[in-house]
Amino acid sequence: MAASPHFKEFPMSQTVTTTAATLALALGAALTLASAPVHAQDAKSMDKEKCYGVAMKGKNDCAAGPGTTCAGTSKMDHQGNAWSYVAKGTCEKTVSKTSPTGHGQLQAFKEKKA
Repeated sequence: MAASPHFKEFPMSQTVTTTAATLALALGAALTLASAPVHAQDAKSMDKEKCYGVAMKGKNDCAAGPGTTCAGTSKMDHQGNAWSYVAKGTCEKTVSKTSPTGHGQLQAFKEKKA
């Protein structure tokens, strides 16, 4: 059977190169799309601030001190080194039972005894 005049035969190395280029392009596109939600999150958090001492046990957004990894790892309610995002300008008005001022703080603090 004769080869079809509509199809051109390519050497194997050109096929492999074309496939590799296609995969690289697809991976680049996927990585670009994967980073898009992070930028949206950054823009969303611009109207929020980190507030220490207001998160309930296991409900912090991050920074829960030694022995913890990050989000959801605070060991107690109102932990002084664990923060949660709150609306900008409301942190120091939010109740914290362990804060020296009785309200959330913009920096980590040592808890007072309840």
